Amino acid sequence: EQATPASNVIDITVSANGSYTVNRKPVESPSTAQLGEDLRKAAADRPDPVIVINADAQATHQSVITVMEAARLAGYNHITFTTQNSGKAP
Repeated sequence: EQATPASNVIDITVSANGSYTVNRKPVESPSTAQLGEDLRKAAADRPDPVIVINADAQATHQSVITVMEAARLAGYNHITFTTQNSGKAP
């Protein structure tokens, strides 16, 4: 299996308060449609980018589902996850 080139990766962060960034650029109105549009812009003309969802451990399930739905609507099926801990003790 070959590694995916970094240029083919779109990095989405989901913060604990429900805000999103796409490749470190804030999403102004985090609707599914807006996220999908931002994903298409970030992908440029790459046919099948890898969407990396980096969700804060305190982010809601719904905020992550919104990103997954936006990716699906944009036609992107390669989705992977990373998690980050907000530093709060369990």
